Amino acid sequence: MELKENVEKLLQEAFEENNSLFLIDLIVTPDNQIRVVIDGDKGVSVEDCINVSRKVEHNLDREEEDFSLEVTSAGVSEPLQIPRQYKKNIGRKLQVKTENEKFEGNLIEATEDNIKLQWKAREPKPVGKGKVTVEKEAVLEYSAIVEAKVMITF
Repeated sequence: MELKENVEKLLQEAFEENNSLFLIDLIVTPDNQIRVVIDGDKGVSVEDCINVSRKVEHNLDREEEDFSLEVTSAGVSEPLQIPRQYKKNIGRKLQVKTENEKFEGNLIEATEDNIKLQWKAREPKPVGKGKVTVEKEAVLEYSAIVEAKVMITF
């Protein structure tokens, strides 16, 4: 069995043991450097990274194949990549870029196919002078999203 397939199988077992965790990225280079990026519905602790790392490391044979292993969590500045990441961030403010537009709004819904953002905007009154605050909403298909990041506010 190929190293990457072996690692995938072990990661699947680790995620079965802690089903709030999920895989974002797995890279195995030709010289057997293994890089695993995980995320969790409730975030990822250092302990989670250690447990996943142990699960993989203790079940691979260094005598058979030498390797290096790095298990990290998806950073807060990293773009969201899969629907499950959007779902865990419902209620937070996102910055989303599509091919032609940029949106900033609160993520109020995430399905398997799309997300719904909501925000307030100041627009000219339909009649008379001055501006009025209006609620705006956009439904964006994942396929249309070029990049989406959680906006960190302090």
